[in-house]
Amino acid sequence: MTSVTAHDYAWIRSSPFFRYALETGYALTLVRGVAPGEVLRVMEAEPQGIGAGLDALIEQQDELLEATDYSYESFIAGAVTVPGAGGDWTLVLHFDGGVGMQPRFLEALSAGGRAVGHSSNGGKPIHLFHWYEDGQLRTAFEWPTARDGSTPDALNPVMREVGFHLSDGEGDTGVPVDTKAAVLALAERLTGVRVTEELLQEAEYRLGLVPEEPAEEWTGIVIDITDAHGERLHKEVSREEVESAMARARAEAAEPIVIRRPSSPAP
Repeated sequence: MTSVTAHDYAWIRSSPFFRYALETGYALTLVRGVAPGEVLRVMEAEPQGIGAGLDALIEQQDELLEATDYSYESFIAGAVTVPGAGGDWTLVLHFDGGVGMQPRFLEALSAGGRAVGHSSNGGKPIHLFHWYEDGQLRTAFEWPTARDGSTPDALNPVMREVGFHLSDGEGDTGVPVDTKAAVLALAERLTGVRVTEELLQEAEYRLGLVPEEPAEEWTGIVIDITDAHGERLHKEVSREEVESAMARARAEAAEPIVIRRPSSPAP
């Protein structure tokens, strides 16, 4: 395991690429032992050839946005082989407006191995980190003090080493840390892959068009409202109840409107 810290990724704050990634939304995932073509196949991507450099990846994404009226439901992903701990890894990069790598893809790609990723939803303060091991989400967080997964605290010692401040205060130096730089350092600790501006700019990406995710079948809705006086309304409504109410409303709307004069007899 490398001794990298957040300081080693301070370059992201002067990087035009990383500024673009944070403004538009990005996902960067590292997968151990799975070739780029297979990664894109698992992501159900339609092959789009080879993109020579980061500009080619961004150009194809821009063309897709223009063709889809700037919808991010589908996106272009670029995958490239990079050296890391224990052999070759695949780096997957996409500027998806915050769609991110789907959990089902990460589960499949990490089966028998490891997948580590981080993302941003573009302009909004949501920055995520995920570590999958052998098909299972081990640790995930938006804020380093609120972790999730099957082993949410497994990375705590390493997180402190790269610069994160955790809620228990242990090892907290009081020095502010760039949490995004710390996330990249944490990803390197888990993969051995050093991400640099040069690597991302000059890579020859295998490109793929990842289609829009199919809409999930819904079974009901939850109404959860708290008014200004602190009174809470919580109600779960099934799909059958919603559809029945909609049918009644349509039937009532379809009934003819009868206007009666004052002298007209009551029905």
